[in-house]
Amino acid sequence: MKFQASMVSVAFAMASVETSFAFTSLAAPGTRLQRVNGILSPLAAPSTALSVASSDIVEEVRRRKTRQERLEAATKGLQVHCVGLSIHHADVTVREKLAVAESEWNAASNDICDSGDVAEAAVLSTCNRFEIYYAASDPRAAMASVTKYLAKRSGLPVSTLRKNLFMLSGDDAVWHIMRVAGGLDSLIVGEGQILSQVRQCHLHSIEEDGCGGKVLSRMLNNAVAAGKRVRSETGISKGSVSVSSAAVELSEMLSVQDLNLPFSEARLAVVGAGTMTRLLVTHLASRGLEKITIVNRSMQRPQELAEQFPDVEIDIKLMDDLWDVVARSDIVYTATSSVDYVIDEKKLEENGLAGGRPLMLVDISVPRNIGDDCKNVPNTKVYNVDDLKAVVAKNTAMRQKEMVEAENLLKEEAAQFIAWRESLSAIPTINQLQERANTFREQELAKATRKLANANLTDKEMEAVEKLSRRIVNKLLHGPMAHLRKTESIEGKQQTLKELNAMFRLEDEEVGRGRRRR
Repeated sequence: MKFQASMVSVAFAMASVETSFAFTSLAAPGTRLQRVNGILSPLAAPSTALSVASSDIVEEVRRRKTRQERLEAATKGLQVHCVGLSIHHADVTVREKLAVAESEWNAASNDICDSGDVAEAAVLSTCNRFEIYYAASDPRAAMASVTKYLAKRSGLPVSTLRKNLFMLSGDDAVWHIMRVAGGLDSLIVGEGQILSQVRQCHLHSIEEDGCGGKVLSRMLNNAVAAGKRVRSETGISKGSVSVSSAAVELSEMLSVQDLNLPFSEARLAVVGAGTMTRLLVTHLASRGLEKITIVNRSMQRPQELAEQFPDVEIDIKLMDDLWDVVARSDIVYTATSSVDYVIDEKKLEENGLAGGRPLMLVDISVPRNIGDDCKNVPNTKVYNVDDLKAVVAKNTAMRQKEMVEAENLLKEEAAQFIAWRESLSAIPTINQLQERANTFREQELAKATRKLANANLTDKEMEAVEKLSRRIVNKLLHGPMAHLRKTESIEGKQQTLKELNAMFRLEDEEVGRGRRRR
């Protein structure tokens, strides 16, 4: 995997001058430009009409592409890219600045495409990663636009983003999403939750307000299929665990050390009642858990969990009772969608929970639910998703053999998508070939029609002549076009395209008009 760090640096530099380029290209002829804070912008337009025209042009450039336009753009040399950050490269303090709720993935994708530099986009945001998959015909302009969006959304200085972001293009980007869907890029190798998240990314991308387009939606769909194949044909998922399971393993491993209490005797509570909590209860139940307290803003979801786990006694409390629950718990897991801290040092002190009996706080949320300052509270141990790395190191080592087998399968799936993507490059040549042949047909048909003018042929007979000319052309082109479509290797397709261009002189515009190029 080649992480093209140099391209990221170039893109950040371009982002700072993008506005200048936009104003320069959009200014009407004769418009004078001024430089303000290093950025070119038009001076007052000489007339109201020119000003209105310029604003119309800007609006037209920035308008959102329709799904049909994105599908048509796919045949015009779109390349796929990926930019983002994950638990492998970026601290949670950076990742949480860019985290996007699933309900807002499409809104973020549309914001990215609004610049006009990005043709297609899809966002994947989980507790361990934030990634943008996009397709564009001009990679440099697109990267500048995407990084500009990231800087604006995160509020982080460019220098901080540059240290944490990774950027992949072409085959590397395709290979990355395949590994992500296959669970090979996860904190816990082979975990199943990421495949479901990639599937949701694909489904959102093809929704009416999605920005997947022809290329990205195909890539994401292939990635989902690849992930399913890996899990059914290898042992990569056997005994695999999710982040929730790792949290259980961590607390179980450190219970005696941190609490002077066996894990089986610890009183447990979970704040939140979403998917992560469901997985958490699943893994706790597998260890013989019989009782747990769930604190949530409403009763509906905890009640649903209680129905799903009839063998577990689930005590449901609302957020008003949070501190009473924390006071009588030994281990508290937090898994809410709150963007603010649910528990911090000040709140613990205000509720008389600072310096009392030992307490373990395990935060599996991004953005985090527990403030770092809780580590300053005596007898309190705090862990977040970054602390789970040590827990899963042994699991990764046990799955090395399965990883090799999984990568071989993923390479096959990646190659299929890349071959399909390359096949799109044949469409312009096929269109050129058909247009060229039809031009010759129409020219020769016109000559024949003039010669047959005195033959007194009926309209039906002339129509038969016209159909004859079409059938002859179609049969002559069938062989070359079928060969072009069936060529599987990228090298073979490129060679075929080259030969067809030379054979039919498709680059020679003069030939199409009946004159020999000199």
